[in-house]
Amino acid sequence: MSLFAVGGAAAAVPEMHRIAVEVHRWMTDKQFTDAYAIAQLSPGPNVLIVTLIGYAVAGIPGALAATLAMCLPTALLAYRVSRLLNRPSQSRWPGLIQAALVPLSIGLMAASALILAQSTDRTLAALLLTAMVALIASVSRLNPPWLLLAGGMLGFAGIV
Repeated sequence: MSLFAVGGAAAAVPEMHRIAVEVHRWMTDKQFTDAYAIAQLSPGPNVLIVTLIGYAVAGIPGALAATLAMCLPTALLAYRVSRLLNRPSQSRWPGLIQAALVPLSIGLMAASALILAQSTDRTLAALLLTAMVALIASVSRLNPPWLLLAGGMLGFAGIV
């Protein structure tokens, strides 16, 4: 799965959700969404969601196996590709490939946002909060963890 996650672990969230919640039923929608929120709020790479899913399935060995399975193949591929792209040449291919991956990454991340919204927005208030946060995030430079914290506080207060 990590080799298809162009744009980072967030791009693989729809497939992670499908496998962990729908196919294997290792977790519920709420547990998955909570794991995603924890991964986003935690310092470090957003691939932490993979570790949390692995931990939910098989404890510490599952967390280690899931993290290695997600990180190692892409790390090795990225290393090899970076060595090829950093060669001095006059080829236009590296730039074309990088430019082509931008819309692909955006589409995969948008699919991730849609999956998360569908699994959490069960009420009109939650749907409106999601739309408002998406709007604020797209037009401002406000750090996303502050938006997640505000949403969490609203949820904890029972408003959403």
